[in-house]
Amino acid sequence: MERENSTEVTEFILLGLTQSQDVQLLVFTLVLIFYLIILPGNFLIILTIRSDPGLTAPLYFFLGNLAFLDASYSFIVAPRMLVDFLSDKKVISYRGCITQLFFLHFLGAGEMFLLVVMAFDRYIAICRPLHYSTVMNPRACYALLLALWLGGFTHSIVQVALIIHLPFCGPNRLDNFFCDVPQVIKLACTDTFVVELLMVSNSGLLTLLCFLGLLASYAVILCRVKGHSSEGKSKALSTCTTHIIIVFLMFGPAIFIYTRPFRAFPADKVVSLFHTVIFPLMNPVIYTLRNQEVKASMRKLLSHHMVC
Repeated sequence: MERENSTEVTEFILLGLTQSQDVQLLVFTLVLIFYLIILPGNFLIILTIRSDPGLTAPLYFFLGNLAFLDASYSFIVAPRMLVDFLSDKKVISYRGCITQLFFLHFLGAGEMFLLVVMAFDRYIAICRPLHYSTVMNPRACYALLLALWLGGFTHSIVQVALIIHLPFCGPNRLDNFFCDVPQVIKLACTDTFVVELLMVSNSGLLTLLCFLGLLASYAVILCRVKGHSSEGKSKALSTCTTHIIIVFLMFGPAIFIYTRPFRAFPADKVVSLFHTVIFPLMNPVIYTLRNQEVKASMRKLLSHHMVC
């Protein structure tokens, strides 16, 4: 059968984060305030890194891309969620749902691979310092950046390809505030066990392996740092600690959502809120607050524009 004949559902109704009007108003206010304060901070990080010739090291190149990815990721869910909070009927078209799902996993996987690249950068800088300028030259940095974008695109295309062949012929109520794989698959009018297994392998297993690999790499780095001077050790520890915090913020919710069978848990929506709205905007900010060079450049940039 053609997909048009088997897919009668043309739109999905989003049940939202909660049915309580008071809680919705509270979450709307908090998310809006957070969004308006933290999002400009991400763009300020990007502007600072691009405008300061002293921040040309690969570490800052990747940090700027992390801020860009996180800022872009925050536009996928948060704006629509804020609008839906004010709407009685929360509806998203089938194509809009698939598009949201595609970009969610495209940028999410891209950020996941970027954290792997940043861990590799720190490993070379700390464990192979004499080879750092040769290995992490500008050409290699752009090649790694291209690879992570292609990796994210491939991952997302696989997700979408598995979903668009499913028939949706009746139920269209998504028990969430955005479109994601676990909720969409549940609405298919067919047995989805094989698709769920492929999705868990594509998203969950990949996420878990990257997470364990990152923890192992930072464990090796921290062991090597012990032999450094006190000043070098302090700087390396600060950088690695920040990276590890970001790794937990990024991978913790993703592992919770994607590494298990697609069954609903009470905490799913709260974890999804932090995973799609709160943590993406916080990641670059957390790093910046612990990086003296970026903070100094940011203060210089702000003071220059204030004087002008």
